[in-house]
Amino acid sequence: MYGLARITRERAERIAKAHACEQCGEYSYKRVAISPASKAQQESLKVLWQAVKVCGVCGTHQELGIAADGDIVYVG
Repeated sequence: MYGLARITRERAERIAKAHACEQCGEYSYKRVAISPASKAQQESLKVLWQAVKVCGVCGTHQELGIAADGDIVYVG
């Protein structure tokens, strides 16, 4: 479905950690969890990985959708 550009879980984790907190702009996280996107997310949003992060500075919980080519599709 995604061709040759499919990224690994480790690469998705590095991409998620390299994205600054939307609230305070810091790159320090208490927790980063990477999981495969649901079938519905894969079909509608074209994301392969879902990252859930907790900022180590302000405590903001964030969710990222990462496409098969490494692009961030959404941040919430």
